[in-house]
Amino acid sequence: MSAKGELTRRNIIEKSLQLFSVKGYFNTSISDILQSAGLTKGGLYCHFKSKEEVWRAVYDEAVEIWKAVVFKRMRSATDPLERIERTIENVLLDYLGREVFDGGCFFVNMLVELSGQSDTMGRHILKGFVGFSKLFQSWLTEAETAGLLKPDLDYREISNFIVITLNGAATLYMSTRDRAVLQQTNDQLHFFIRQLRS
Repeated sequence: MSAKGELTRRNIIEKSLQLFSVKGYFNTSISDILQSAGLTKGGLYCHFKSKEEVWRAVYDEAVEIWKAVVFKRMRSATDPLERIERTIENVLLDYLGREVFDGGCFFVNMLVELSGQSDTMGRHILKGFVGFSKLFQSWLTEAETAGLLKPDLDYREISNFIVITLNGAATLYMSTRDRAVLQQTNDQLHFFIRQLRS
């Protein structure tokens, strides 16, 4: 792809990410994307075959943006429980609190909108949440190996609880814009993680 073609593709993804974040997938038309990106239909369809294909590229871009925020300062965290605590803090205070995406949490918004409307797109988003839970499970297993945890803990349940709590906080924060929701959730989850230590 030429440099100009790559710039056009990036422009489509960036403008569509903004639109999907604020208006939602179904309320964003191809005309909205064309107008925002300053393109003709031919210019768009040269890069993407459908609106869903645009969405998939937008989703991948949103994941990369999310990862850059959520996993910052991880290299120095050798303690897996500290890694979990930093990740929680980054999600709540840096990702949600700084409103990285204008419409709130892109992934929660998309999951709510697309579930029951598009099974394949909804499953694609859900897969990301499951992967996030599995990452926490792997860090808990690492903590167990290091002798940091109390015995007989259910790592899957703990990890799912963390992800569900983060998503609940995201939803409540998006509806209230009350930063106390994020800080309280952060404090409560930190307390919860510390109770797991041996």
